[in-house]
Amino acid sequence: MPPKATAAKTPSAIANDEKGLPDITVSVRQTFGIDSDLQVPAFSSNGEHVPDVDEAYRFDHDTTLAILAGFSHNRRVLVQGYHGTGKSTHIEQVAARLNWPCIRVNLDSHISRIDLIGKDAIVLKDGQQITEYREGLLPWALQHACALVFDEYDAGRPDVMFVIQRVLEVEGKLTLLDQNRVIHPHPAFRLFATANTVGLGDTTGLYHGTQQINQGQMDRWNIVATLNYLPEDEETEIVVAKVPTFATDKGRKQIASMVTLANLTRQSFMQGDISTVMSPRTVITWAENMDIFHDMAIAFRLSFLNKCDEAERPAIAEFYQRCMNEELPLGTTLTKSH
Repeated sequence: MPPKATAAKTPSAIANDEKGLPDITVSVRQTFGIDSDLQVPAFSSNGEHVPDVDEAYRFDHDTTLAILAGFSHNRRVLVQGYHGTGKSTHIEQVAARLNWPCIRVNLDSHISRIDLIGKDAIVLKDGQQITEYREGLLPWALQHACALVFDEYDAGRPDVMFVIQRVLEVEGKLTLLDQNRVIHPHPAFRLFATANTVGLGDTTGLYHGTQQINQGQMDRWNIVATLNYLPEDEETEIVVAKVPTFATDKGRKQIASMVTLANLTRQSFMQGDISTVMSPRTVITWAENMDIFHDMAIAFRLSFLNKCDEAERPAIAEFYQRCMNEELPLGTTLTKSH
């Protein structure tokens, strides 16, 4: 839904709009369904970098307030939690309702310092090849009204992390040594990150590739929020909203059983018994595939089981039998579900 203005634009709001600053305020209660009297700055119109609104999205109370604090008070917010809990989507959906431009960067091991800062590139100008400096994403985002989200923050390379550390301060300026320039952040620039760990490295063996983060850098994050999986009834409603063919009493019961199965895999995953977990995204995919194949067992195998280690499949088949009240064939051929 579009942001709700609390009043007509004042001359100062119009001036803000021209400068690329938030020009209206929205009610947290009306816009996010959270019992709070907070009013949050927002933009009255959206641009090409504003995410699309997902009407079916359910907002977690504490995480939403943490993200809103980041937008309204220019706090640096890190959202931590298991994969599939919707950390990045949560930030995007808050930004969508504020009409705030939002760009996500997956901080995998292939992202280098040059990618973030920029580099010299050979370009064709007036029929001649010249060397021209091309800004990276970080300098560009710093100079615009933009929420920059670093996904998989705990998987970034050390040299990249130190570049980010420069701008973690609220007034954090970025010095481009090659250009003899100092970039001052735009007043509406915001910085967020998502991570599976809280900078202490992977102590569980669940997230290979993550690493310890310099504690001096972790200390610069003003707010650290933890996002867990949704309650089963809320997740059921989300899946039904995404796959409306299940919006019947029978369909809701099926989806509820599927969500219960997903929760069993999550508990087993957290205990280290299995290495693959069913995220809410996987449950939605399972429901969508049931619409295609009209067979629960086949859809389950194609959506989730085939991603699992063969040694773990009997345990997952037991979860399936317990929740769906039918056997799950583990051979190469699947029989028709009833």
